[in-house]
Amino acid sequence: MLNDVAPKIPQQRNQRTLTIAEVRREFDRHGWTIRGWAQQHGISERIVYELMRGRIRGRRGTAHRAAVLLGLKDGVVE
Repeated sequence: MLNDVAPKIPQQRNQRTLTIAEVRREFDRHGWTIRGWAQQHGISERIVYELMRGRIRGRRGTAHRAAVLLGLKDGVVE
């Protein structure tokens, strides 16, 4: 079930990242909520909201993990 809620994530480095607007469209298209997505991925809802508003860029830690999972940023999540 966890994988059912994640937006399409770029899998290869040469694939482009998504814009915030594109991620929002994916959430709308699938009927996902930010709260639900954050809970499913064990990420603070506040971090996801801040990423989606463009207030933080997700350079380190949990914000980096969230940005990569959302497809906003190319990176490695371990």
